[in-house]
Amino acid sequence: MEKLYGTLNELLVKLFNDILQIEEQSLKNDKFNDLSITEIHVIEAIGLNAERNMSSVARDLDITIGTLTIAINNLVRKGYVNRTRSEEDRRIVLISLTDKGKEAYNHHLQFHEEMIKTTISKLTPEEMEVLVSALENITGYFKEKYNLMKKV
Repeated sequence: MEKLYGTLNELLVKLFNDILQIEEQSLKNDKFNDLSITEIHVIEAIGLNAERNMSSVARDLDITIGTLTIAINNLVRKGYVNRTRSEEDRRIVLISLTDKGKEAYNHHLQFHEEMIKTTISKLTPEEMEVLVSALENITGYFKEKYNLMKKV
């Protein structure tokens, strides 16, 4: 059992690191090489739909408005994000993706879709169910740990 724990630990650590490195490398090898992983995740949180206010995006990313403002300033400067004031309440800042931002969003989405398709391509439906269940357990663990850390 101890060997199994060690193997599982190695696999999880390697998996987390590999995903981040491959994701970062995929950005560097194309026309979105001016984006950081953090910035692409901000683009992902903004999404393709209507304008969003800064508060809701910051909440989704679990970051402060100040941290988001820095990222948005960079993304506006690079041409990925539009920033406007709400007509109803000028205090509210609305953000949305430019065409370039939407293109980056779709590129990142394709990366994730390819990762999922490749991951499940050789699994049976039963194995997929086990994988999803295991990943839900892992996600639950990390969410619980993260919430406890935020309280400290």
